Amino acid sequence: MTQQAFRPVHHRPDQVDALRWPDVARVPDVPLRAAVAERLLRRVARRRGLRVELPGGGVLVPAGPGAPVLTLNRPDAFFHRVGATGLIGFGESYQAGDWDSPDLVGLLTELATAPETLVPTGAQWLRRLYVQRQPEDELPSTANSRRNISRHYDLSNELFALFLDPTMTYSSAVFPTGPSGLPSADWDTLPAAQHRKIDHLLDLARVGRGSRVLEIGTGWGELALRAAARGARVVSLTLSEEQLALARQRIADAGQSDRAEVRLCDYRAAEGEYDAVVSVEMIEAVGRPFWPAYFSTIDRVLAPGGRAALQAITMPHERMLASSETYTWILKYIFPGGLIPSVRAIAQTADRYTGLRLTHCRPYGPHYAETLRLWRERFTERADEVADLGFDQVFRRMWELYLAYSEAGFRTGYLDVQHLLLTREGATR
Repeated sequence: MTQQAFRPVHHRPDQVDALRWPDVARVPDVPLRAAVAERLLRRVARRRGLRVELPGGGVLVPAGPGAPVLTLNRPDAFFHRVGATGLIGFGESYQAGDWDSPDLVGLLTELATAPETLVPTGAQWLRRLYVQRQPEDELPSTANSRRNISRHYDLSNELFALFLDPTMTYSSAVFPTGPSGLPSADWDTLPAAQHRKIDHLLDLARVGRGSRVLEIGTGWGELALRAAARGARVVSLTLSEEQLALARQRIADAGQSDRAEVRLCDYRAAEGEYDAVVSVEMIEAVGRPFWPAYFSTIDRVLAPGGRAALQAITMPHERMLASSETYTWILKYIFPGGLIPSVRAIAQTADRYTGLRLTHCRPYGPHYAETLRLWRERFTERADEVADLGFDQVFRRMWELYLAYSEAGFRTGYLDVQHLLLTREGATR
């Protein structure tokens, strides 16, 4: 990593395991870049109306009442990290405790609004100083995908159970909407909202009694259970051993083992013929070089007249292109190897490599913002229980930032989530 060449500053953040978190424990020494980062923060804060506070009650950039607040606990470390690796350093600085905010989502939402305007046009060349390319050993090839998936989904079933609802569904729900059209979300209604999402996908794929269903990406088995309860026969594929074990147990406990089977299998090795393929928030982990293989697999296993229903996180096409070769904090620490696609990229890939065509698209990003809010609140409330599972403070702050950052992305429209239907040309809609 580039950071290894930097000369460490003499102080080190407290409570950071240098073996577990080497790039969080080590503060780079890049004074010129740090000075640039400080000037950039001053400019961004003034233009976006942010208040930047210093240790001891000082203020670096003032702002009016109600303004989002960025509190610098260790300004020197913050500016050196951001100067060295940009947004990766920004995230590592939060993990280390160099900065905080009383309203993390509010601050990140402001920063995620029109992010292309944060750096002045004449200073875009600065990106070359810190933008890194994704490591080859994290590209989601057949050889690497299982390790990538394990780094996130095999953390601990108990960890996910602390903040997910009893359905153990780790993807956007679909809530009821009020007169304004906005989702009405609370913890008690989350399980029903997850079932509403699953049912919409199964309806989109026309899953019913006797349907042969392939699920690419098992999660913890709720969709497979719901499809089996309709009388379908389900084969579900996962690369997570933790998810495999719990999904199989849940299916057995529900008495559906004769209808739903979970396999530890890469999607590229899928076999058989199916009336429906369903895949929920899996394409984000596939990686752009492997999108043709992903859609070709769906095309190969889909029976004549079959339908493929996907749930996909998406971003605008131009933003996707701009970020497609950038190594980000999310890729480094949360989802190695992935890339969020655009709807246009999905349609173009299917058109070019398969006989499938995108025939239905339903966006509902505000529902994901609310789903993430509920998860984040639950995760934060149960921080002591997360610690009891053996996850240290750096990990807990990492996940707080991940959940808040994702929520902000959906609140600004930088990210969206879609229900998509793929069918072959000439198929009955």
